[in-house]
Amino acid sequence: MLNVKVTDEFMNLFYHDIKDHKLTNSNTKINLHVLRIANNKFDYHKLVSELHENIINYCLSPKELQDLEGTTGGKKYILAVNKLRDYESNEGELGEILLYCMLESHLKAPKIMTKMELKTSSKDYVKGSDGVHLLQINDTDFHLIFGESKLTKKFQKGLYEAFNSIAEFINRPKNNINDEVILINTHLNNEALTEEAYQFIKKVLFPNQLKEEIYTDNAFSIFIGFGLELTDEDWNLPNHEFREKVRRTIIEMVEKEYKYIEKKIVEKKLGGYSFYLYAIPFFNLEETRKLIIKNLKGASNDF
Repeated sequence: MLNVKVTDEFMNLFYHDIKDHKLTNSNTKINLHVLRIANNKFDYHKLVSELHENIINYCLSPKELQDLEGTTGGKKYILAVNKLRDYESNEGELGEILLYCMLESHLKAPKIMTKMELKTSSKDYVKGSDGVHLLQINDTDFHLIFGESKLTKKFQKGLYEAFNSIAEFINRPKNNINDEVILINTHLNNEALTEEAYQFIKKVLFPNQLKEEIYTDNAFSIFIGFGLELTDEDWNLPNHEFREKVRRTIIEMVEKEYKYIEKKIVEKKLGGYSFYLYAIPFFNLEETRKLIIKNLKGASNDF
């Protein structure tokens, strides 16, 4: 069996303002998480602290962790963050990290593989999904979840790019979803998994209906990090009024796009797939993204 590594402490960083909202397409669940607000700003300091705790298990594979057994946590941390791209040019990795944390802590879907595990240096670019997780629905049904993350100023633009990427990933002739499953299989052969965990994953990925009844469907997780702009008047509101206005504004921004999400699922002929959609807003998205990655690479916390 597989176990998640990200604890519930990560979820405590957020207000969970939309919980598993189902669209007309009942295979889609939408969650909105808003970082807790103090003194009229998001608490990025606590977020970075939690990411410090989880970056090792995100970046390093079980085989790498086994090889590092007995070494200090500092060495593991350095090896992990050295896989991150430079913060000035790092446009997407924060979304990938946050999606990993959400899937493990909220959905309880342990990772099988992340894009970061396949990188040999910070300059590598790995094409494919941003990560692969496994969700057990019941005794016989499983979802193999492929991740897609986007950081964009506009929420709808992130949705547009995510659904386009997913449709391309399914339909393109090479490096598609079927090739990714083959890659997972190859990747597992090189991992230091327990025999029980290895056989469990193999059974789910390649079920033998003659032996037991196992049904595995491909699914997608989408993370959208989007920008939020306020007026000078908003910034000077009393703390409780600021929190209420920001949370209400963000909820309305996400709810407004429900029809658009349904439209993209129909347009891209994705109705047979399940979607787990996570949305997190940011103030000063571009600057914040860079500063969080800079802090992770430097084992610091400037927020």
